[in-house]
Amino acid sequence: MPRSVNAVASRERRRRVLKHTKGYFGRRKNVWTVAKNAYEKGLQYAYRDRKKKKSNFRALWIQRINAAARLEGVSYSQLMGQLHKQNIEINRKVLADLAMNHPEAFKAVVKKAMGK
Repeated sequence: MPRSVNAVASRERRRRVLKHTKGYFGRRKNVWTVAKNAYEKGLQYAYRDRKKKKSNFRALWIQRINAAARLEGVSYSQLMGQLHKQNIEINRKVLADLAMNHPEAFKAVVKKAMGK
C-alpha cells in the first residue's frame, strides 16, 4: 500500500505562511524553510513587543509629566510623592494627557498636590 500524505493540507499550510511573508527581503519571501523561520521569528517579536509597548508608553508618560511638572517648579518624583501623600489617585496616562492637552488642569492638580 502506498504511503498516504495529505498533500492538500501541506500545500495549504505552506501557501498560508508564504502569503504572510510576502514583502520580506530575499529568500525569506519565497523559500519555504527560510520563510517559515522568518515568519515564526516575526510572531515571537510581535508577542514580545506587545508586552514591551506597555513599558514604552509608561516611559513616555513619565517624560511628559516630568517636563510639565518642571515648568511648575517641581520634579516628577516630588510631584508623584505628594500625589500619593495627599491620596490623589490619578494615573500617569491621565496626568500625561492633562499635561499635554490641558495645561491649566495639570497646573491645578500640581497646586492641589503641593498643598498650595
